[in-house]
Amino acid sequence: MINIHRQNQFNIYNSARNHFIANPSSLIELEKFLTNYLVSIITANIVEIKQDYNEASYLYPFWENYPPEDRGRQPIKDQYPWIEVGEHAIGSKLPRLLDSVFRVRDTGLPTGSDQRFVLTDDAIATATGGFTNSVWFFVDIKSVGPRDDQHHTVMSHNQVSGDGVWINPVDGVRNTILQATGARASHDFHASLPPVFVLSDGTIAPLVMIALKPVYRMLQPNVVGARNDGQPLERIDIACIPNGLLLTQQPNYLGAYNGLLFPGKDDKSKDPRKLRARVSFELLKNIAPWRVQTIQVPFP
Repeated sequence: MINIHRQNQFNIYNSARNHFIANPSSLIELEKFLTNYLVSIITANIVEIKQDYNEASYLYPFWENYPPEDRGRQPIKDQYPWIEVGEHAIGSKLPRLLDSVFRVRDTGLPTGSDQRFVLTDDAIATATGGFTNSVWFFVDIKSVGPRDDQHHTVMSHNQVSGDGVWINPVDGVRNTILQATGARASHDFHASLPPVFVLSDGTIAPLVMIALKPVYRMLQPNVVGARNDGQPLERIDIACIPNGLLLTQQPNYLGAYNGLLFPGKDDKSKDPRKLRARVSFELLKNIAPWRVQTIQVPFP
């Protein structure tokens, strides 16, 4: 199976890659369209999202004796790990919300973000100037509390696309190693996703990556034995990470915005190929304000 479509995919891929390098505005318009659409559907459904997200705190009696395991090196233990709450209360809704406009395919892929769908619609063709009507839409949920609420997000190597060089059909797509550059240190960053996919039927699906960050409050504890009195949703940040061709080719955002990727929080013992990088929201906003948007959630 793995080689049946290889030659055709190779030819279509390189044609598509060359097109997007020569026409970066088509990728930018696609990213802008999908980011704004995601913001609009989450805003329209924020009451349901808030209700389902906050239900996790109301359900405390049912899980208090079996709480989720703490993460991180030295957790202070004044909050509960809330990653899965965001993934289910927000991420799991996305296929249903997207299906009202797009044809949504849950196409298999062994690595990537929490939610990833192939979307097809004429609106995508419009955004890409008629080049393709499909996109591989990646959304990764990055739930954080007030202690970790920074103006950036942490991305793993399989949540960022690279320049996607494919020279020989037998070799497959490879990305040039990127640099995560900080004020005092830097490290290699091995982005593992291609900037464009070509499906077995010839569908061209450029990759659009969204980091969706639900931020929760921590209410002061008033129950003996509880870490806090609940972790309700405060806001949702939605950030569009530029496609790898935009990062490295045209307009070459990594060259123009030093520190857009900067070192993550992994220690030196981790496999260097899997080191994470932070993405600066400030610099994303400097590229274009629509790349980072916030939806405030009223309390209670």
